[in-house]
Amino acid sequence: MRRFVASGFFLGLIPQRLWGNDRGAGTFGAALAAGVSLLLWRYQWWIGAIAFVVALALSLWSAAPFTTRNEDPGWITIDEVAGSLLALIGLSGWPWLVALVVARAADIYKVLPGVKQAEALPAALGVTMDDVVAGGYGLAAGWLVAWLI
Repeated sequence: MRRFVASGFFLGLIPQRLWGNDRGAGTFGAALAAGVSLLLWRYQWWIGAIAFVVALALSLWSAAPFTTRNEDPGWITIDEVAGSLLALIGLSGWPWLVALVVARAADIYKVLPGVKQAEALPAALGVTMDDVVAGGYGLAAGWLVAWLI
C-alpha cells in the first residue's frame, strides 16, 4: 500500500517501464496534482489547501520505509503531488500555469534558497520538504501574476 501511494498511485513507475530509468517521474506526480487542481477550480481555495495537507501527510507516511538511507528514490512522486498542490492553491488560468512551471523548475534545479537545504533533512522529511518549499515558490509566483493581471 505504501509503495502504491508513494509512487503517486503508480504514476512514478511509468518512466522505468518506458525508458528504463526514473528520469521525469516527478513530472508525472506534478501532472497528477495538476489534474486534481483542475477539478478543484470551481471550489473555494481552502479545498485546495485541504488537498495539499492530505498529500503532505500521505507523502510523509508513504515515503518513510523507502528513505532509510536519506535517499530520494526517483519513483517516489507523492512528494511532487504535495508540492504542486501547494503551488496551485486558489489559482486558475495563467497564474495557475506560472505556479506549476515555477514549482517544477524550483524542484528540478534546486537553486532557490531553501530547496536544497530542505532536501538535506532526514529521510521522508527531506524527500517531501524540498518539493513543499519549491511549491511555496510556485504559489508565490502564481499569486504575484494573479495580482498583476
